[in-house]
Amino acid sequence: MSVFNWSDRTRAELGAVLPEALVVLPFGATEQHGPHLATGTDALMAATIAQRAAERAAVSCQRDLVLAPCLPFGASDHHLPFGGTLSLTTEVAVAVLTDLARSVAACGGRRLVVVNGHGGNQGVCHAAAAAASARHGLSVSIVHYWNLVADRSPVPVPGHAGEFETSLVLSVDPELARRPVERTALPETPALPGVDVHNQGDWLRIDGYTDRPERASAGSGSKWLDEIVAALADRLLALAELP
Repeated sequence: MSVFNWSDRTRAELGAVLPEALVVLPFGATEQHGPHLATGTDALMAATIAQRAAERAAVSCQRDLVLAPCLPFGASDHHLPFGGTLSLTTEVAVAVLTDLARSVAACGGRRLVVVNGHGGNQGVCHAAAAAASARHGLSVSIVHYWNLVADRSPVPVPGHAGEFETSLVLSVDPELARRPVERTALPETPALPGVDVHNQGDWLRIDGYTDRPERASAGSGSKWLDEIVAALADRLLALAELP
């Protein structure tokens, strides 16, 4: 089957394929990523992974795939104190994603896959998916791309502008990654298993980025990216087999 870029197609072309297609929507953010990574990191990774996975899946997929433009803004209020951040409030982010899902349904689409590239969007994605499914009869699937490799990564995944993300950026566009300063010590951020703690002070304590980005490499990023793309392509194929 084929990959259709939503923004390149006419209304008639989209209308012809949407009822049976999988619509893939990358969802990123524009926010500070420490002193060394570009603010568009999350949007870059969500868009890159979604496109590569869709192209890979299309080779053997039983449905067409429609790739929607990446949503480059997310729920990033926790990064506002550092500067360089364009954020939607959580409430607005949920409303925006729900409205986009509503629009897909209004155009004839019945299946939506959101490829999320930002940790702060996780709750937004699930709230919007539940709302869109209940209100508009849409099947909405959520993929937080880092979860596809988290169980076999030797470094913290996803972290934030740490070794994992910095390696991914180096593998896609090294000009968007400056050389990070080596950390002599990692600030402690207490954690309780099974408990999610939201504390703005934690972000300030670690200067807005995690773990050891100075250990990143393009080679590691390319390996992780290949694994993520392959895994997402497999998920798209499986979703295409559902009624």
